Amino acid sequence: MRGPHNLWRLIQTGATFERTGAMKQALEAVDAPPAVRVMARVLGWPFQWFGLAGDPTQPPILRALTALGPFYIKFGQLMSTRPDIVGAELAHELTVLQDKLPPFSTEEARRAVEAELDKPVDEVFSSFSDAVAAASLAQVHQAILRETGETVAVKVLRPGIERAFMKDVDAFYLAAWLIETFAPFARRLRPRAVIEHFEGIVLGELDLRMEAAAANEFADTTKDDDGFRVPAVIWTATERRVLTLEWMTGINVGNIPALRENGTDLIRLSERILQTFLTHALRDGLFHGDMHQGNLKLGEGNELIALDFGIMGRIDIFTRRTYAEIIIGFLQRDYTRVAKVHFEAGYVPANQDMDAFAQALRAIGEPIFGQDATHISMARLLAHLFEVTERFGMETRTELILLQRTMVVVEGVARSLNPAMNMWETSRPVVTDYIASSLGPKAFAKDLTETMRILTRFGPRLPYMAEKALMAASNPPAPPERPHIPGWIWGLGGTVAGATLVALGSML
Repeated sequence: MRGPHNLWRLIQTGATFERTGAMKQALEAVDAPPAVRVMARVLGWPFQWFGLAGDPTQPPILRALTALGPFYIKFGQLMSTRPDIVGAELAHELTVLQDKLPPFSTEEARRAVEAELDKPVDEVFSSFSDAVAAASLAQVHQAILRETGETVAVKVLRPGIERAFMKDVDAFYLAAWLIETFAPFARRLRPRAVIEHFEGIVLGELDLRMEAAAANEFADTTKDDDGFRVPAVIWTATERRVLTLEWMTGINVGNIPALRENGTDLIRLSERILQTFLTHALRDGLFHGDMHQGNLKLGEGNELIALDFGIMGRIDIFTRRTYAEIIIGFLQRDYTRVAKVHFEAGYVPANQDMDAFAQALRAIGEPIFGQDATHISMARLLAHLFEVTERFGMETRTELILLQRTMVVVEGVARSLNPAMNMWETSRPVVTDYIASSLGPKAFAKDLTETMRILTRFGPRLPYMAEKALMAASNPPAPPERPHIPGWIWGLGGTVAGATLVALGSML
């Protein structure tokens, strides 16, 4: 039953894209090959009147995604971070996909809270407001805890959202399989890995206990950071579908007139936002993965307040050091160093020409550094880097997707406060300090100590492990037998596939 459902959902998706006029724009944005264009049109064109109409006042792709529902909106948000897949223009257009759904009723929210907390709402809260914000997966209510009188924010998942998500994500996997099958060039972009990344993000957001844990951990790692605050988790009023946090008041970072009226130094605030993000990413390996204006406030004590912890990013220490070396290499315009880091980290296959790659990096960096501060852009650098990935056989690094995406978002927030901001010079002190602390003599001694500590844990077992390894080397296992598939089956399959594509092409 799952297969027909997935196919019908893809047909409905194609039909909606055809009906809203989004199909042509989407196919051109990803530079789809003829086979994929035929497949997409077959899934949509004959059924377009069964598609959803959407809001005709919106641009075509936004109209199609919002008509298809919350998970297509969420997927559109993810694709806004992947200019390497959808192109810079469409990625920019998709960034507006925030809070596009109307709230569900307060009565439904109260029933959900009661079911999760196993108590009447009025027993937990002395007041419970209508929704103050509504997004694709959940909405937020302001409430007052009856026991303490503390004002809190109560986040409640949309009714039935988990089941709807699982249905749609299965269809996304089918789409990824079709893309990889009919467009071999797209395998480098790893569409299945993109869907897995998307699924992991949303599954984390669908269990609000995980968001609570992320907020709690983020608060712990940043507790000593002056001028930065994370709201406290109210664990007694938090369950899988309900999250309660300390209510934080402040001026939204996107409300520039209010910031000016408050006497805020916008230039310094823009620098704080960028440097705070880089500090968390490089120092801690744990960073806020959705740092747009709506999730940042400036508190009464001039403190930067972070909200919404459904998307948090993690990078291991090796990746952090690699990322820092790449940034510092660009800062110093040492393109040979940047190229070596890419090769040493395995980001570029060893069979590629390192000198040619360094030359390509120079072609990216020099035009950017030749501009004034208003044009020195981290986002622009990433866009140019994406352009050379295919030439040098680089695969999409899924562990860096969120880091790269958040860097672009943070740059946009910082530039909205200070359009003349020099991104590289603002980044330099944080990256330089990290390089000094992570690659200097102290860091080497720390790494050596950690290595010795791990080895001592295995000390008593080392003789047994060595003996086992020697035995395995002297008695290698026999290779498994491969099943024999007659050549006529491969030939028939290729003939049928070719004839099908020709027939479908003639339909168009």
